[in-house]
Amino acid sequence: MIIKPSTTLRNDYNAISKLAHERAEPVYITKNGEGDLVVMSLEAFELREELFRLKTTLAIAENQRLNGEKTYSLDDAEAMLRNYISEKA
Repeated sequence: MIIKPSTTLRNDYNAISKLAHERAEPVYITKNGEGDLVVMSLEAFELREELFRLKTTLAIAENQRLNGEKTYSLDDAEAMLRNYISEKA
């Protein structure tokens, strides 16, 4: 965990930016010794967002499975995709 005081962000933005990009993890910014902000590179943020969307999709699918909704084997899914593609061609 990277923790820096707000004065570092104010006085040396480039150092915080460089650190966030090099480490690809959040930089926690404190104000008066208390947590205040989190700064991260755009790439790290987008990766976290994509992982969050994937986990959400998987959680929904798992919940549907647990509730008894119809599921498909890998072979069935592949056959359906091949059929769909051949119909579109």
